[in-house]
Order: sequence, then C-alpha cells, then structure tokens
Amino acid sequence: MIPVMGFSGAKVGVLGLGRSGLSAARALREGGAEVLVWDDAAAGREKAEAEGFVAQDLRKGIEELSCLVVSPGIPHLYPTPNPVIAAALRAGVPVDNDIGLFFRSFGSDAWMSYDQPPRVVAVTGSNGKSTTSALIHHLLEEAGRPSQLAGNIGRGVLDIDPPEEGGVVVLELSSYQTDLARSLTPDVAVFTNLSPDHLDRHHGMGGYFAAKRRLFAEGGPDRAVIGVDEMEGQFMANQLSEGAADDRVIRVSSGTKLNGPGWQVFARKGFLTEWRKGRQVASIDLREVAGLPGAHNHQNACAAYAACRALNIAPRQIEAGLHSFGGLPHRSQLVGDANGVRFVNDSKATNVDAALKALQAFPKIRWICGGLMKEGGLEPLKPGFDHVAKAYVIGREAEAFALQLPGVETAICTTMEAAVALAAAEAQPGEVVLLAPAAASFDQYDNFELRGDDFTAQVKKLLG
Repeated sequence: MIPVMGFSGAKVGVLGLGRSGLSAARALREGGAEVLVWDDAAAGREKAEAEGFVAQDLRKGIEELSCLVVSPGIPHLYPTPNPVIAAALRAGVPVDNDIGLFFRSFGSDAWMSYDQPPRVVAVTGSNGKSTTSALIHHLLEEAGRPSQLAGNIGRGVLDIDPPEEGGVVVLELSSYQTDLARSLTPDVAVFTNLSPDHLDRHHGMGGYFAAKRRLFAEGGPDRAVIGVDEMEGQFMANQLSEGAADDRVIRVSSGTKLNGPGWQVFARKGFLTEWRKGRQVASIDLREVAGLPGAHNHQNACAAYAACRALNIAPRQIEAGLHSFGGLPHRSQLVGDANGVRFVNDSKATNVDAALKALQAFPKIRWICGGLMKEGGLEPLKPGFDHVAKAYVIGREAEAFALQLPGVETAICTTMEAAVALAAAEAQPGEVVLLAPAAASFDQYDNFELRGDDFTAQVKKLLG
C-alpha cells in the first residue's frame, strides 16, 4: 500500500466505493486521515463499514472536508455533476481522485539511499493503452527490472507495494482519471492515439482531448512518447518539443515512415524501426510476434518499445520480450484453432475505431458484432468491410445494428451461443471467427470481460 500523505488528522470524503474508492479510503486511513465514505449502492457502503469506515451522506458537513476523493465513474462536470461533487465545488472543497493522491504520496524518505530511484510510466489514449501498459510491464520484467502494473489494469494504484530501488510502476490511465487528478508527475508519459469515445462525459472531442493532454501539459514528463498518426498527436508532440531535434519527445507511428533529426519509432510492413539523430538504431521483425497481430498492435509495440528505450532497456532485450508476450484477455486473444479456423476474442473493441483495427488485422473474417451502440453510428467501419465474409449480430437491438452494415451479409443471432455456433459451422479453412463488437456490452453483459468470457466458453464447448 502507498499511504496517502498530507491529510493526517484531517477529514477526507471518499465518494464511490468500488476498487479505486475502497483502495483510496484504506490508503488515506493509513496516512492518518479521518475518512468518511459514501456510495449510492448499499452493498458498497456495507463493504466499507465492515472495514470500519463511517458511511454518511457527504453533502452533510461538506465544508468540513479537506478533500473529496472521487471514483472515476462518477461525473464531476458533464453531462451533470454528481450532487456531492456539486456541493464540494460550491463549498470550495478540493476534488481529487486516487491518481492524484498516488502522485502526491509516491515518493518516500527511503529513496534517499537509492542509487536508482523508482520511476513511473503512465499510458493514456483511446485504444491500445491496456495492451501497451501490459506490454511495457512485461518487457521490463523480462529485462530484469522490477515492475508493477496498476491503474485501469492490474492493481489499484494505491494498493501497490512501495517500490524497490530501480523499480518501475506502469500505470494505465483513462481520460476519467487524467481529467480530475490534481497531481500528475510521471517520468515517462505515453499517448497511443485518439478516436471518439466518452464524448458525453467530456462534452465533445475537444474536452476529451484536453483530458488526455493534461497528463503531458500538467505532468511535464522527462520523456513523452506520442502517437502521431492523428492530428491531435501531431499537435501535442509539437507543443511539447522545442524543435525537430528535441529528443524529449519520441514520435511513434504505425504505417508511416517518420523522418527528421529527433527520436522516432515506427512500424511499416511488419518491421519496427528506431531512428535517432538521423540514423537507424534498431529494427525488429514484428510479423512473427504471435501476441501482437495486426497494425494496431504494431502501434502498441512501437509505443511500448519507445517507453522502454526511454528507460534505457536495450533493443535486443526488448525484442526477446516481444516474442514472449502472450497478449491480454479480450484483446486480439486467440482462444481456439481447429480445422484451419482461428477463434479470436477482441471483446475490448467496444468502439468503432478499435473494431475497425481488429477487422483490418485479418484477411477473411466471420465477424461477431453488436451490442449497445455508441454515438456516431457504424459508418467509420466501412474500410474494414472487405475483410468480412459474414457478420453474425448479437444484442437486444441486433436488427437495428445489422441495418448499419450495408453491403455486408448478416445473420441476426441475438445471443453469443447462436452466433458462435453459426459462424463456426460456416467458417472455411484460413478464416478467423472474430468477436469485435464495436459496441458496449451493457445490453446483455455487465462488462466486456463477461462478454469475452462467454465467447471463449462457447468456442471451447464447440471445440471440445
């Protein structure tokens, strides 16, 4: 645990008692704070009370709080602030989250005796941040560097162990987390890409990009790894650098050869290449890296490679680690292979940009898709339709979803069991049965993990 510093003897409220909220409450208490908690769900309150916390409506006596700590799923500005947060804003009570508490409390006196102080790598972006974070963590461990994975993936950020000498903490951070944290000071910050998501929460693309940008503008990392395949990434790289040769910014691309005197890592035709100061430093063949199929995963590989190079990991060590990476559950995860047909679980592809990248990763696909559609419709998926032999649509609104797939042969399956059975029966050798929903899961499942687990279970049942 990382005890939260700066609130000893003070009253602090914690709103939302999921994983991050309970973790924050424990770490605050460990640091000497008097912690009051609240969750609209009775089960959350009961769990906290069983650990000795006092649960009460935090609007009562809000002005007595030194800080209000908010879980990431609770809106603080758009579309409408939670009533407790609104009361805190009116009373002038600082609002923070567990990420802000982590950065203000991470350092300790023990570091004075370290030759190599611990470092923090923080990863954000629309797509690929989970894979990139997990890959950085894996590469560091394979290279012999102590590493912990936390944030949106792995452990709660305040639940990690105090880092040892030379240790690295790898954080996956969502826009919800970067938007509110009052302290953001990573040593290396990574921006993968940007595509429309969570627009209601951020009041549009401008607010969404601004939330991501805070990690770099507020944090001032020693090194910034920036995906420059979108204009927003190009803008941010430009804002952070003093010129083309400024190697504090490492530009990353998938599909574009990057030029110039600075530091670049890019992937083209399956090869990752690093250039620095106008010369090639290293090259890695990604085509045989089984855990990272497709151009979108090659972008993840480039971002992870660049972050590890910023931490002085050698290219050969990184290459060896890439080949031993098994991938993440629900993210281009191979779950079965029979009679020349592969079954791939990409349930994490909850938006159209992620789903398009999954479609473009394989030449011939039996595509299982559908669920709770997000804003903007499915028009951006069209460039991937020529990879689709047939779509098998699930979800309560399967017919409406299928109508947005012009030119694609579709089957209305509604359930995962029916979709997997029909897709497997019709698949030909060399094809991939791919779950890439392009939609949220909440019409049928509590989360995308349960949806992916169902797909995996249905595949295993069929394959025996």
